Amino acid sequence: MIAAQRQAEILRLLEDRGTIRISDLSERLGVSLETVRRDVKILVSNGSVLHRHGGIMLPSALREAPFDRRMRENAAAKRLIARLTARMIRDGESVMLDTGSTTSFLARELLEHRRLTVVTNSPDIARLLATVNGNAVHMAGGALDRDSGAALGLSAIEFVSRFWVDHAIISAGALHPERGIMDYRLEEAEFARAVLARGVRRVVVCDISKFERPGLVQVCGWQGIDSLVTDRPPPAEAQKALEAAGVQILIPESPADG
Repeated sequence: MIAAQRQAEILRLLEDRGTIRISDLSERLGVSLETVRRDVKILVSNGSVLHRHGGIMLPSALREAPFDRRMRENAAAKRLIARLTARMIRDGESVMLDTGSTTSFLARELLEHRRLTVVTNSPDIARLLATVNGNAVHMAGGALDRDSGAALGLSAIEFVSRFWVDHAIISAGALHPERGIMDYRLEEAEFARAVLARGVRRVVVCDISKFERPGLVQVCGWQGIDSLVTDRPPPAEAQKALEAAGVQILIPESPADG
């Protein structure tokens, strides 16, 4: 692959993932770190990319809302996770979804389903599913988050606590081998915990990168979920903890590229 092809591939990866580390690029492109740094230097000098926090991003990413940026990160992996999760849900069943980039991808995969009952705090998910295929959508109210526009807080928790659904599905901010499902904000963790409490089947959907993040607030331990849908096998320590808790691990047959 010549330099121009590598640089085009770097831009394509950024379109899909939002940000990427130099070391990841080296592995993805099969070239040395020095070669990647030369390519990145050219892209930075012509304004195509920006250096940020040990990695690179597109200039347009700085103007995106944080939630929109998360929708771009690891998008291929999230799409595969969403597709696999959607196959677990049958027409006519009830689903509760929290707000998250992976659950938003899941909502898009549910567009072919019919007569779903959907409970969510996400305006993106509610708007997407409310007017198609005979669905019944119930959206929590309350104070809207400035990042995602989702309803959080006591009013939203009280609303979802009135329902009992077939599938309670959340996305996670982080996963810890010992502490289980984690998040970074108390309000989001409290809402996610309320969602999991209302499902016959309790599911977490997230890409493998969440195992590399520490989190701050515990949603629940591994025993608080039934299934984890992710794009690659978890690290060994987490795998052992998941198996000990009896959690079903579901992975797409074709892992996301890159």
